[in-house]
Amino acid sequence: MTSSAPSTAPLTNLVVARLTEVLPEGRLVTDPQVLASYSHDEAEWAPYAPPLAVVRARDTADVQAVVRVCLEHSVPLVTRGAGTGLSGGANAVDGCVILSTERMTRIVEVNGIERLAVVQPGVVNDDLRAAVAEHGLWYPPDPASAPWSTIGGNVATNAGGLCCVKYGVTRDYVLELEVVNGLGEIVRLGRRTAKGVAGYDMAGLIVGSEGTLGVVTEVTVRLRDLQPPQRTVAGYFSSIVDTGNAVEAIGASGVVPSALELIDKHCLAAVDKWKNMGLSVDANVVLLGRTDAPGAAGEHEAQVMLEAFETAGATWAAASSDPEEAEALFAARRLAYPALERLGPVLTEDVCVPKAAVPEMLRRIEKAAVDNDTLIANIAHAGDGNLHPLLITDVGDTAARERAETAFRQIIADALDLGGTVTGEHGVGLLKRDGLHQELSAEELAMQRAVKQALDPHGIFNPGKVL
Repeated sequence: MTSSAPSTAPLTNLVVARLTEVLPEGRLVTDPQVLASYSHDEAEWAPYAPPLAVVRARDTADVQAVVRVCLEHSVPLVTRGAGTGLSGGANAVDGCVILSTERMTRIVEVNGIERLAVVQPGVVNDDLRAAVAEHGLWYPPDPASAPWSTIGGNVATNAGGLCCVKYGVTRDYVLELEVVNGLGEIVRLGRRTAKGVAGYDMAGLIVGSEGTLGVVTEVTVRLRDLQPPQRTVAGYFSSIVDTGNAVEAIGASGVVPSALELIDKHCLAAVDKWKNMGLSVDANVVLLGRTDAPGAAGEHEAQVMLEAFETAGATWAAASSDPEEAEALFAARRLAYPALERLGPVLTEDVCVPKAAVPEMLRRIEKAAVDNDTLIANIAHAGDGNLHPLLITDVGDTAARERAETAFRQIIADALDLGGTVTGEHGVGLLKRDGLHQELSAEELAMQRAVKQALDPHGIFNPGKVL
């Protein structure tokens, strides 16, 4: 006679009953079809399991109530925003509660004097940028998912973006956070002042922690004056390695572009097929550079980039005289990932290497594609060495998937060999845990585990992710 595993139904019923009791009406969802839609992010190949409930929080009180119920019953809690992540960081674990911040969309304050904004975590990146632009201000971090991703998700992964080569990543703009911690307490971390070094940088620690140390319920971000008009330089290349040489040359010149983006022919063709944007070009790779320096300085920077493109072997290069054409190419860069998803399951890398190593890393990515008979499309924040090889397979082709996974591991090993990192902006999540263990020493891993234990003593926050 065999024994069956104990049923989880009593715990599920108890947790759902408690959540129903402590939350306002309309927050809790248990419909199986809805639960399935919240069970994973955009990391197609990362594992996930069924959650027992979804809570669509509206405010900090909702979040605190959920954290306390999860602590009371030792239930895992996975926080997610728009679900645009690419590493499995927001994927459900078995029997967890999914806490969605997508309805926490209030822009609490825009302060022109202090150059800051206070927002709930569900505010979409582009919506924040539009709101502060009305005050003559600008929020620089701009991931390719900016039209859909939320500030809370950007904080969770320390998201980068197209203009981060010059203006930095999310952590550079987070001043203060409101967080529900591992004891169910509401705490404020950081400060609103322009300067401040009192104690450890706890706010900076939360940024990039992927929901493993607490739940962010409010974010105060630093703003800048509106970005000046930009000049665009475009170059067509027959070789992806030549493109990398152009990136290296620009880095050596001392010019810091406001964007320097790489898009290969696979990406352009996929976007063109999907959106009919008329982007087909006679090139294997397109490199897009921008400068927002004013006046003569901007003209000089554009000329330096143009000369770097030509010296590196561009088959065609020019400073754009058509702003609409230039904007269409940058729009294609943002649409590349969803366009490629239409071709089949996509396994996404976001390794980052020193700028001088970009040509060699691009060469090794090409080699990984050949070695493993895998289609690899390439987009990149080339100016800061953050490369996004996109490994594509046919639906249901198990052998192709195994080859792609081997290529994925090969690319990670090559990036580390060149002094790089396994993730520049997407986060570790589930897909890069092995890579993280390759990158970090045993001593640093022990320190990170100690931080996790100290801030999440009951182990409820996004278990199994990152470490």
